[in-house]
Amino acid sequence: MKKIINDPTQVVDDMLNGFVYMHDNLVERLEGYDVIVRKAKKTGKVGLISGGGSGHEPSHAGFVGEGMLSSAICGAVFTSPTPDQIFEAIKASDEGKGVFMVIKNYSGDIMNFEMAQEMAEMEGIAVSSVVVDDDIAVENSLYTQGRRGVAGTILVHKILGHAARSGKSLEEMKELAEKVVKNIKTIGLALSGATVPEVGKPGFVLEDDEFEYGVGIHGEPGYKKETLKPSYELAQELVTKIAEEFQMASGENYGILVNGLGATPLMEQYVFANDVAKLLSERGVNVTYKKIGDYMTSIDMAGLSLTLIKLDDSNWLEALNASVTTPAW
Repeated sequence: MKKIINDPTQVVDDMLNGFVYMHDNLVERLEGYDVIVRKAKKTGKVGLISGGGSGHEPSHAGFVGEGMLSSAICGAVFTSPTPDQIFEAIKASDEGKGVFMVIKNYSGDIMNFEMAQEMAEMEGIAVSSVVVDDDIAVENSLYTQGRRGVAGTILVHKILGHAARSGKSLEEMKELAEKVVKNIKTIGLALSGATVPEVGKPGFVLEDDEFEYGVGIHGEPGYKKETLKPSYELAQELVTKIAEEFQMASGENYGILVNGLGATPLMEQYVFANDVAKLLSERGVNVTYKKIGDYMTSIDMAGLSLTLIKLDDSNWLEALNASVTTPAW
């Protein structure tokens, strides 16, 4: 294992301290907790929080700021944050109108966020939530009942962040969130495994000429391994799977997110995006929103994911295009 770190057991603490140092105009760390909160002036609106295990940077702390998240909770690498950490984030994010939580569909995340919600409600803070399950690769996986929450989560952050800034109530946020999540589908592929610093070796190993479809962001198994193919054929597989899920029809409006998993150069992401563009054009759909880069990674995993959001509501497109002030958007 070759990594630019100090003590593997302190990697999250060191990372968060470096993060707030580099972005101290936008965010700060709650003293004694692995929670990043925004410095933007409180405006008496619904707070928005998210979080999960570290190792997915810039998710989730990179999206804390004006127009997106009020705070993010950073668990140990690939490990759900604890209820007490989440509870502190709720308290720090409450501006009097309640707090909305974006939770990825992992059993530990759901359990701990729900426990924190109960703690907050005992102190009179109204809390609501949505569970993101955008990964269509497999129906059930390690750590999940049902589909995993992956890169589509950041689009949920963006749309809900805009809603919160616009003054939506907690109930309106819940209704919007449920609709948005149902219209986001993601599928990915990996060329290599991720190396957790404290473990010191990749979570799985692929042969030099091998890749795997549908691997999760913690290295969970996908649905098939094959010999590496040209980008166009990889794009065909992912676009076809997502199109089938949406029952995609000509004339519909979609947004796309090409997301790097940590060790895939932008050069390759753009090659893949070009292939996706051709395939969607052949299907006659309108791509009205596009984003590319590393947003929900898996430490040093080589690979990428494709997310499509069906933009049935023009307000969602407005929300995605709205300017925000965060470290990573």
